[in-house]
Amino acid sequence: MKLTIVLTSTRPGRVGKTVADWFHDYAQANPAGFEIGFADLQDINLPMLDEPNHPAMQKYEHEHTKRWSKIVDDSDAFIFVLPEYNYTPPPTFINALDYLYNEWNYKPAGFVSYGGISGGIRSTEAAKHIVNAMEMVPIKQQVMIPMVTSHLEDGTFVATDIHEKSAKTLLETMARWTKALKTMR
Repeated sequence: MKLTIVLTSTRPGRVGKTVADWFHDYAQANPAGFEIGFADLQDINLPMLDEPNHPAMQKYEHEHTKRWSKIVDDSDAFIFVLPEYNYTPPPTFINALDYLYNEWNYKPAGFVSYGGISGGIRSTEAAKHIVNAMEMVPIKQQVMIPMVTSHLEDGTFVATDIHEKSAKTLLETMARWTKALKTMR
């Protein structure tokens, strides 16, 4: 089973990279049966949706879409590292989802969210509705990081016990859902 961690923030000076690096390291040390992959939307660099055909047709014309399609198709599950921008997920997250359709179907989606006082919970709740439209199964368990900047030391995210316990629960739950949903694909 391949779990791909997707860093969704592309904003200059983003905090999400430090959070994603921590979660990626945690998942590699505690894989719960997964092969761990990583995709940074900043590196993938998808323009605003520019495919002329509906994604369900899978008639992709652009190389960036074909590369993104392969990453998603080769994955069995996803954890999105998600900030909160004005109570919603970043537009890069929505754009990346909109590029594809079939590749997302019947795969679980988990979230590591961060932000101010809410810890990105509102962003995650909005994101769950969106991934559900892609025939994905959003997982209830998540890692929520309120006041994320207070957890940075020398530019590195330092997790607390509750972050690590939440990460363990999320990975274990993701493994159960991934096994169950694989039969549907």
